[in-house]
Amino acid sequence: MKSSLPSPLKVFVVDESTLVRERLTRHIGPDGAACIVGEAEDVETALQGIEATDADVVVLDLRLIDSNGMDLLHALRDRTDPIVTIVLTNYASPVFREASVVAGADYFFDKTTEFDLAMEAIARLAREKNHASGGA
Repeated sequence: MKSSLPSPLKVFVVDESTLVRERLTRHIGPDGAACIVGEAEDVETALQGIEATDADVVVLDLRLIDSNGMDLLHALRDRTDPIVTIVLTNYASPVFREASVVAGADYFFDKTTEFDLAMEAIARLAREKNHASGGA
């Protein structure tokens, strides 16, 4: 028997800034449609956490501790099970945007000017998951 409650969109956050991770936690999931299932500040920890939590979406910065988001994008692109990748960074020049898309990013947002757009994208993905799983 299928549960009538849809499962929330599972979001994993990868950013070197504790403040940014806290801000994302405040904005993702207050309505229950999405939830943060893990956090990391480097690629290795992120890959382990994403695998362990079976995340649906990864929100990542291009600048990480001892690594960079491009490495993570490449690793996620090569997974057998697809995962939605959202780059949310202060390095939002056209060069970084293009490189991120080539590396496999599904979305790319500037932290300073497009934070709300990123949150809207996550909310939309949560609604789509809810609808696909038979929710309201």
